[in-house]
Amino acid sequence: MADPAIERKVIDGFQFPLGTYPTESASPAAAYTVQFEAADGSDPAAFTGANFGEDLEEWPDRYVFDILVSHERLRALCRALFAFLPGRFYPILDILGHDAYREIDPYIAYELVGSEKFYDALRFFDPFLFEDGLVGFGAMSVDPFFYVFVDEHKVVTLRVVPEMKEKAEKLLAAFDLRPVEELASVDSVSHEHRGVIVSPDDRPEMLTPDEIIERFRDNWLLQLNIDPATNLDADGNELGITAWQCITRCTPSDEDKQDSYAEVLLMAANLGDAEEIAAEAVSPKDTKTPEWDEIEVIRADRLTLEQLDDWLPESKRGPEKKAGLLDLRWLSGGPLAKKKKKSE
Repeated sequence: MADPAIERKVIDGFQFPLGTYPTESASPAAAYTVQFEAADGSDPAAFTGANFGEDLEEWPDRYVFDILVSHERLRALCRALFAFLPGRFYPILDILGHDAYREIDPYIAYELVGSEKFYDALRFFDPFLFEDGLVGFGAMSVDPFFYVFVDEHKVVTLRVVPEMKEKAEKLLAAFDLRPVEELASVDSVSHEHRGVIVSPDDRPEMLTPDEIIERFRDNWLLQLNIDPATNLDADGNELGITAWQCITRCTPSDEDKQDSYAEVLLMAANLGDAEEIAAEAVSPKDTKTPEWDEIEVIRADRLTLEQLDDWLPESKRGPEKKAGLLDLRWLSGGPLAKKKKKSE
């Protein structure tokens, strides 16, 4: 549920999403830009900010449209664009996450997902997708090539092959949109981002943002789209061994029992190693520990040593640069279960 206390910002009739708004004078205008992109292979940064498509064929020549509409028309525009997708495609989700060395957590499906699962999520999690200033989402298909993505500013990016350019322009004209040299979006001026989802303690049935992301990972078959064998910061620098906070979900073999969640603090040289250490930490060690049918790391975030100290004092950590388990804490309820850090 979106926080009812948040008021929508409107400038000259142009409505902004609840989760992102200008903090200085702005003159937003519904319009679009278009430019040609030549086939250049599977360029990770060009699409989701990550590594999707490294093993696919070269991306074709395409036109890229960046589209801005007043927020009351965003859903209708997205429905019209998503209608161009085939019955099965690859959903995309970007989250401004918790990782200390990466601003955005880029998720994408590596398996084709049926359109009904995509549209079900659009309906059920509407405020999270269309209003939240920390979330971007979209989908793409490879055959035929088609890409549409709504970023955290709720600017829509569309990529189509040249033979679809005229059809795309006609659709945008139907929304009274005209081409311009540069968009006057919220990203053009100083602005703020905020999450809009609220989950009061007295309404346990209402999902937290972390629980919503878990649902998306399950239903859209999403994977964190980074190289699991490296440990890079946002500038591409290798970090070596760092601290990690992993949240694991353990599904019991007994179908009558609920999933269990654990927070695992560890040191590791990359995502792959961190997931292995976390999975081993929650694996049964004796006959008294329940057997798990499946162990999945549903979140893996790197921490600075200062952040780690909020969770685990230095006196309990041992050698700072040695890979391995630091601490294991079983959680009640869903991921993080509204658990707060010591500093909070």
